[in-house]
Amino acid sequence: MSELISVAQAESLIAEHLPSFGSEQVPLHQAAGRILRQPVYAEHDHPPFDRVMMDGIAIRWHEALPGEFTLTGVQLAGMAMQVLVAGDACIEVTTGAMLPAGCDCVIPVEQTKREGDMYRLANGYQPARGQFIHSRGSDCVAGEQLLDAGTRIGAPEIALLAANGFARVEVAAMPSIAIVSTGDELVDVGSSLGEGQIRRSNDIAVATALRLHGIERIVMEHVTDDEQATRHALARLLATHDVLILSGGVSMGQRDYVPAALEALDVRRVFHRIAQKPGKPMWFGMGPRQQCVFALPGNPVSALVCAVRYVRPALLAAMGMTATPVEKVCLNASMDTHAMLTSFVPPHVHTDALGLTMAHPVPSRTSGDFSSLPRTHGVLQLPPGLGPLPAGTVAAFYRW
Repeated sequence: MSELISVAQAESLIAEHLPSFGSEQVPLHQAAGRILRQPVYAEHDHPPFDRVMMDGIAIRWHEALPGEFTLTGVQLAGMAMQVLVAGDACIEVTTGAMLPAGCDCVIPVEQTKREGDMYRLANGYQPARGQFIHSRGSDCVAGEQLLDAGTRIGAPEIALLAANGFARVEVAAMPSIAIVSTGDELVDVGSSLGEGQIRRSNDIAVATALRLHGIERIVMEHVTDDEQATRHALARLLATHDVLILSGGVSMGQRDYVPAALEALDVRRVFHRIAQKPGKPMWFGMGPRQQCVFALPGNPVSALVCAVRYVRPALLAAMGMTATPVEKVCLNASMDTHAMLTSFVPPHVHTDALGLTMAHPVPSRTSGDFSSLPRTHGVLQLPPGLGPLPAGTVAAFYRW
């Protein structure tokens, strides 16, 4: 029997053995949700010119402004720069246009009244030098770093990339993942149930936990509790995938063939069994071509807990994503802990009147009971040996 390791040791060992999945170039419109693998620098000053921020008139400001200005031109967005010719003149401008040369103040149209070729200021209106002008380079200057490698690309990042001419973007390559459920009792989702049978759910639940974070290149397979069939299926999948995620067949039972099959295929065990509940039988190892192999327990809650606590963070790290701080929540009810094992407990979370994220534990009756999970939002990680935790205790929280 393998020696139990702590949650922290399991996390560290996985991190030590992670490969890099490399990078690829994709068109900008396909980069949403992907992980950036290159730093991004400003192509030019932003904005690249002094930019008008309001429809109105542009003037040259001075202490004794006249109450009216002669219209001498129009500056539209996208038009070449116009030039102000006199101190008592003005140029009509639109939002987004270049500020005409010789101007240093924009007066909104609602603070003026036009009479023929004259613009009069509203009574009592006192404009300020520099108002309603988005100055060149005030957002960033050419060569300034805008994005770090490891950033997940969302709408703001897409906007920055587009504005700086990135028609193609270097992003983390998507690993090829096979999720394998094991067990004679399992049948496809659309199948009728025979005696002693249940429908497969672990594989699609784990796949969904990955897809929700942008990890899409996934296939799902099923193998029966047969030593030879297990070995043949795993050999085929190891030859064609970067990552194997197995569910079931990893405990110490007579028909748990996964560990022996992996050993026979030269997959080196890094650890087997974590001091946690649920999910104690989890197995992790590395294939002969640096394939990552995660063998998760077959019980549904155990499998999903291990997927969100270990598998998903590990794959995102291997793809180069910058680590984010662990989310913390407050217990709003007391909670028992285990003397020797880290406990993972699903909670319902909500924000209270003070803006604190509160967690109400919704414990599963067993590691096979996943009927209550839709009422929860993830899992709390509760350290061992602390005795009952009172309401108000702050705990680490990992979302589904």
